[in-house]
Amino acid sequence: MRRANRGSPRQGEIEMVRPAVVAGQFYSGTREGLIREIEACFASRLGPGPCIRAVDRGRPEPTGSRIVGLVCPHAGYVYSGAAAAWAYGALAANAIPEVAIILGPNHYGLGAAAALSPDEEWATPLGTVKVDTETAQAILKLSEYCQRDVLAHAREHSIEVQLPFIQYIAGDAVRIVPISISHLSEDDALALVEDLGKAISEAVHGKDAVVVASSDFTHYESKSSAATKDALAIERILALDARGLIDTVYSRNITMCGVIGTAVMIESCVRLGAKSARKLTYYTSGDVTGDIDQVVGYAALSVER
Repeated sequence: MRRANRGSPRQGEIEMVRPAVVAGQFYSGTREGLIREIEACFASRLGPGPCIRAVDRGRPEPTGSRIVGLVCPHAGYVYSGAAAAWAYGALAANAIPEVAIILGPNHYGLGAAAALSPDEEWATPLGTVKVDTETAQAILKLSEYCQRDVLAHAREHSIEVQLPFIQYIAGDAVRIVPISISHLSEDDALALVEDLGKAISEAVHGKDAVVVASSDFTHYESKSSAATKDALAIERILALDARGLIDTVYSRNITMCGVIGTAVMIESCVRLGAKSARKLTYYTSGDVTGDIDQVVGYAALSVER
């Protein structure tokens, strides 16, 4: 894994607004349809029930423990939207942050290994979400590996599908820092987890922030196999054990696509004072479709301090 090139982005690389590239595929392509779809995710038999949104009542005052990290899936809303509703419903009920660092796996392998979007806004059918450029610049300065890269984000859905849920619960109150992470060898993954976890924690120190790890769990195994393997990964997340999560997923051949981002989230949240984690929900695509032979696992977890 190469360290970041500190030069300026190539001419023509920066786009002011990153378009919604999977609207109409992973989620509805219209504003009205998307709102209905998100509300159906909350209300579904696998969801948490109706959400009291911050846009309707203002920012909630935090009480008790504070959510500083989330694990949230990124499949089409018809499959994983109910799990996403659990994650963002918990955030809406807890406290709306000023900034969300969103770590998504790079499914296409394009661009830098740790790629921070150079765009200033990201678009969805619900409008645009602004990037927190100050926090983004701080992460770039503090990390040895993270670099600006538009290519890694050009076709990728794992970060984009998080945004409508954030907009639904918080309107335009949350700024984002989108970082795409490629699949890496175990040694490189561990190096990145320490480097980027430390950089994020220092960049958001003193800010009202949440770190979101976008990840699905086991892919295309039987429901029983997926549940067994995913329980091992979830156990390490609940223990706030970033290195243990990497070791477990790699040694047990668990096809958790966002494992590195999840480990980075844990590392940064622990450095920010996180003390505990909660499993909000877990189910598989088989619980949606009825096909239990080839499923994908979806989980929502919160990390709290």
